[in-house]
Amino acid sequence: MKLRILGAAGEVTGSNYMIETAGYKVLVDCGTHQGADEERHEGESFPYDPTGIDAVLLTHAHIDHSGRIPLLVKLGFKGKIYCTHATAELVEVLLRDSARIMKEDAEWRTRKNARKGLPPVEPLYSERDVEDALAYRSPIPYDEVVEILPGLGVRFREAGHILGSAIIETWISEEGMEKPVKVVFSGDLGPLDGVIEKPPAVVEEADFVLIESTYGDRLHKSLEDTRAEFQQAMEAAVRAGGKVLIPTFVVDRAQRMLYEFKLLQKKLPDLKMANIYLDSPMGVKTTEIYSEHETLLSRELKEMLASGDDPFEPRGFSFIRTAEESRAINAMDDGIVLAGSGMCSGGRIMHHLKHSLYKKDTHVFFVGYQAYGTLGRRIVDGAKTVRIAGEEISVKAQLHTLNGFSAHADRDDLLRWASLFTKKARFVVVHGEPKSAESLALGLRDAGYSTRIPAIGDEIDLTAPAPEKAAMPEISKRILDRIDFNPKDVESVLNLISERTDAMRETLIKNEEQYRNIMPLLISARTLLETAAALGGAPEEKK
Repeated sequence: MKLRILGAAGEVTGSNYMIETAGYKVLVDCGTHQGADEERHEGESFPYDPTGIDAVLLTHAHIDHSGRIPLLVKLGFKGKIYCTHATAELVEVLLRDSARIMKEDAEWRTRKNARKGLPPVEPLYSERDVEDALAYRSPIPYDEVVEILPGLGVRFREAGHILGSAIIETWISEEGMEKPVKVVFSGDLGPLDGVIEKPPAVVEEADFVLIESTYGDRLHKSLEDTRAEFQQAMEAAVRAGGKVLIPTFVVDRAQRMLYEFKLLQKKLPDLKMANIYLDSPMGVKTTEIYSEHETLLSRELKEMLASGDDPFEPRGFSFIRTAEESRAINAMDDGIVLAGSGMCSGGRIMHHLKHSLYKKDTHVFFVGYQAYGTLGRRIVDGAKTVRIAGEEISVKAQLHTLNGFSAHADRDDLLRWASLFTKKARFVVVHGEPKSAESLALGLRDAGYSTRIPAIGDEIDLTAPAPEKAAMPEISKRILDRIDFNPKDVESVLNLISERTDAMRETLIKNEEQYRNIMPLLISARTLLETAAALGGAPEEKK
């Protein structure tokens, strides 16, 4: 009885894991790779026979978790795809769009190949394959234990990441076992103080926990600070008078930004904000799905909807449906444009960037994770020029990175969620770049948990006895080999530690409760710093 790691290990995209027993093989997620991950895995086939898969458990609709399901069906999978009801609706929107983009990309590559005398390019799957895949959806409600196969019980819990996202609890058993092994898949976790969705559910018992680590080495700004930064940047953009471009995922991030614009307009009613456009054909349907699933939204949003105040319709807002309407925006002097893709790896945001990125009065807001290898990441990392649709474009626009609007939990939230598990739980850290996975694993180990960071292709024996105490995280050598040396990273972290300690020296800890809460953390931090210093060859502190 084992867990096979088949994607999103040492990387952020391509989630794919397999529960394998003598009686069944079940996938948890089956996503596509994006950015540099896509280039690394291009042309790879499934490392298993799709006809031998009995079921798929889908954590949420995002393409890096769902995008290869139509290919799985195309190659012979005929089992059920279990997900929440909201995910069943959203995944239809996203997979149809994915098939359309693949078709357009294949046609473009075919034309390019024809000029070189090369063969045509076929898309990974077609819209017909999507239709076939959608027929296998089997939605189940949150919080109900369902035995989907003999010896496999599952329960979907709120993950707080996007509408319908789920933490999946599984109880896995084989004939002759006294009790099942419980494995929890975090999926993508949202912040504990969720704004659009409810916060992630509390789960306390597990033998193994696969936990995402997208932001395992970073903290988001507080919601208050993020909104203050957003207000300041928007006021600057209004004064500049040019375009505001917001590359955004049309599921969740677009709805979140529409809501933030609504709040900002209420706070600053006299701000002369330009018209707001959601430039996405599927954005219309997605926003409708959010409004239809009112019970899954946060209390604040439910109260707004109940009063007749639509949280997703700020003043001056309109949907852009057709390509002609989208191109017409380029002729406008101003406007606030939300368009996909969120990482600038395709979609309508590309032609908006091409027409406005070189202008000094353009403001570009990055409000989501930018994976390595994507255009968005190159811009955020300071590229002076970028290539868009075959043309070199100078980057002169004002750039704003607002990670506080992220739908992912940061390091503190991940550790807080994990700390609710009993110490017997063994954590498997996935869905993160090597440095963020390593950072989160060290934090979990410091909290008393056994941890490991697997690489793609690793297998975990679910019947192996738990270690008596937590040791240093077990990190796959293939992950360690990908942790690049960067002196600036070390300097940045040490500077942050120094700033935090200087700030704490100015704060007097006056009462016993604060002492009890803070002192164990400080001792733990000192231990980690001494360990790091020893590993780095730093001179030993004089006693």
